Amino acid sequence: MSEQKPEFSRVRRKRQNNKGNKMLNWMIAIVVLLIVLVGVKILSSDSSPENKEVAITETTPDDEASGTESSTEGSDGEDKVEDSDQGADAGDKESSKEGTVSDESDESDDSSTKKDTEKEGTVTYTASEEAVVDETVSNTSWEPVGTSQSGNHVSQYDGSSVDWQEKKKALAYATGMTENDMIFLKIKNGGSPQKSIGIVSSRDKSKKYRVYLEWVDGEGWKPTQMDVLNTLDFNY
Repeated sequence: MSEQKPEFSRVRRKRQNNKGNKMLNWMIAIVVLLIVLVGVKILSSDSSPENKEVAITETTPDDEASGTESSTEGSDGEDKVEDSDQGADAGDKESSKEGTVSDESDESDDSSTKKDTEKEGTVTYTASEEAVVDETVSNTSWEPVGTSQSGNHVSQYDGSSVDWQEKKKALAYATGMTENDMIFLKIKNGGSPQKSIGIVSSRDKSKKYRVYLEWVDGEGWKPTQMDVLNTLDFNY
């Protein structure tokens, strides 16, 4: 074999070194390019709309908790509205029922008022020109008080007879007081055998009346007129 010359070896090594350096530079350049491409791709992916949407919809645990509470509150609100509507409906139904009951009650009251009016009759108050009389009262519902007497009636003023007691009963009936709460100041003839007049008052004399009675055969004494007196200081 022929020996290589030293100069040729150095040139050859230099060429090999240059070739290795070029390969290394190319590799470095490729790596750098790859890094740049990867970086660009990452940046572009971060700024894409999908990532933005993901970032917007992304929530923290606290946000999720508050969102759940808000949703629950909204549900409660709807329930409350429904309850309120149901309550209003129930209130309307109750009002309707109450209105019906009230109407029935009014009708009942009206009918009872009519009955009372029919029972009480017509009460007339008339001013009097007599000094001792405030007004004169007549009531169409006054009826005979009943009697235990029979046969031909004879008016009695003896203070103890049945007729006398029935006169007292008729006087109490006209005034609306009980016999025990009354003072019978005088019971006298009323101008005919079958008419009488009684002057009475309450125990404290705050109420004073002059009552006119008329006998009805088989039925007893009936009040026909009552004067409301303002004094007892007059000739009975």
